[in-house]
Amino acid sequence: MKGMTLHSCLVCYLLAINAVTFIVYGIDKYKAKKAKWRISEATLLLLAVLGGSVGAWVGMKVWHHKTMHKKFKYGIPAILLIQIALMAYLHMNL
Repeated sequence: MKGMTLHSCLVCYLLAINAVTFIVYGIDKYKAKKAKWRISEATLLLLAVLGGSVGAWVGMKVWHHKTMHKKFKYGIPAILLIQIALMAYLHMNL
């Protein structure tokens, strides 16, 4: 990773975690339709907390998944807003 700045590492991480989160939400929706073993809600929420909140929100919209569950309906946007505020704070203070 020679020459990679902290900023570019963070961007790569966020792109990766959001792509993974989006895909995992799609897989869970597929499993729900096929009545197969599911991905836990805790895992889905953890992915959002770890930086995948955009991927989770887009996954909910695209896959029409978890949209009626209050934990997700209100939790994912709350996590996203907290992460945006944190990023803004860090951007202004670093």
